[in-house]
Amino acid sequence: MAAPTDFAASRAIVLQRHRHLKWPWLDPLESLLMLACGICIAGFTLCVFFDVVTRSIGMPWLWLQQATTAFFAWGVFVGTAVATRRHDHIYLAEITKRMTGARRTVIETINRLVVFVVACFMVWFGTRNAILDLGSFRMPWLIPLTVYTGIVPISGALIMLFAVEQMVNGLKYGYEGPEDNEFQAERAA
Repeated sequence: MAAPTDFAASRAIVLQRHRHLKWPWLDPLESLLMLACGICIAGFTLCVFFDVVTRSIGMPWLWLQQATTAFFAWGVFVGTAVATRRHDHIYLAEITKRMTGARRTVIETINRLVVFVVACFMVWFGTRNAILDLGSFRMPWLIPLTVYTGIVPISGALIMLFAVEQMVNGLKYGYEGPEDNEFQAERAA
C-alpha cells in the first residue's frame, strides 16, 4: 500500500481511507474540491438566510434566489465528484466490503465502470445543455443559465478521472484495504 504523501498527511481534509486506490498527485485536487464544497454550502446557507431576512423586512433582494440556485447546483455536482474520489457515494460499498478476491475485484470494477459510463453521459449531455443555455438568461440580472448548468460536464469529467484512478489502482493493488479488516475478523469468528 502506498504511503501518504506529505501533502495528504499535512491536510486532514484529504481522507487516508482507501489510500491504495488514490494517486498522490490528485490529493491537492481533492482538497480544492472539498474547499469548493464548503464555500458552496456556506454561500447557499447565507443566501437563504439573507433572502428570508430581506423578505421579512419587506425589502427583498431578488438576486439572492439566483445566487442560491448557483451555490446549490455547484455544491451538488462538486460534491458528487469529490464523493467519488473519497469513496463516499452509493457504490454498493457495504456489499463489496464483505467480499474478497476475484469476486470482489469483478464487482468493484463493474461498479466503477457503471459510474464511468454515467459520467460520460454527464460530460456529453451536460456540455450540449450548457452550450444551449448560453442563449437563455435568468431575470432580473440576465445571467446565462450556463452559470448553473456548466458544472455538470466539469463534474462528469472529474468523476471519470476518479473512476479511472480507482479502477487502475484497484486492479493493480486490489480493492481491499486496511479499513476492510473489521469484516475479515467477523468472518473468522
